[in-house]
Amino acid sequence: MAWLARGSARALLAALLASTLLALLVSPARGRGGRDHGDWDEASLLPPLPPREDAARVARFVTHVSDWGALATISTLEAVRGRPFADVLSLSDGPGAGSGVPYFYLSPLQLSVNNLQENPYATLTMTLAQTNFCKKHGFDPQSPLCAHIILSGTVTKVNETEMDIAKHSLFIRHPEMKTWPSSHNWFFAKLNITSIWVLDYFGGPKIVTPEEYYNVTVHWKTSRGDHLVQLHCIAEDTQAQGGKVIWSQSHSK
Repeated sequence: MAWLARGSARALLAALLASTLLALLVSPARGRGGRDHGDWDEASLLPPLPPREDAARVARFVTHVSDWGALATISTLEAVRGRPFADVLSLSDGPGAGSGVPYFYLSPLQLSVNNLQENPYATLTMTLAQTNFCKKHGFDPQSPLCAHIILSGTVTKVNETEMDIAKHSLFIRHPEMKTWPSSHNWFFAKLNITSIWVLDYFGGPKIVTPEEYYNVTVHWKTSRGDHLVQLHCIAEDTQAQGGKVIWSQSHSK
């Protein structure tokens, strides 16, 4: 009978381990992207998409709900020098209604940063395919109905006055960043937007100016209630920096 008891115990242990492993596999990872970390939680519903005819609000919406985007730069790698080079970067435009400014946490060890040292011009793409919006409505990621936006401009290191804003914006959305090794010399940066394209319906992209983008009324309606904010953000004049960026090797904590 002892062998029967041991067999039952092993079977029970195997069942418990299997259920635990399954839960780990299907549960979203916290602090690694997705809607269940930072200032979003599982109980919060994704705010509804703004009217598609209001392209500026759609652009701000996509920026704010995006945790990451694909940043295209001009490569400095010898094998592909001068060619487009894209990489996925985590980002945030801040808590609440957001600022519309895409902030990044970058390291000189990243290939994209090496590219930006030589040429700060870049293009950022963000899509609602990273949320449950497109799957819920049955939209393919390439379909314009699965709204995505394209922002072009220059990537610059944030100044001291903007450091705390960038840090809070990123760390509340991506808490894992706090644990990244300081030896990688991380620093905060942002995209200074000069051109905006919105693809959210058939008929080609809609062009939005930075002024329209930064001066929209953002009305978020979530399960936690309405949040109405009038935003008047002034885009930084990138020409004042001569179109060049000198990346610091110091890191920020």
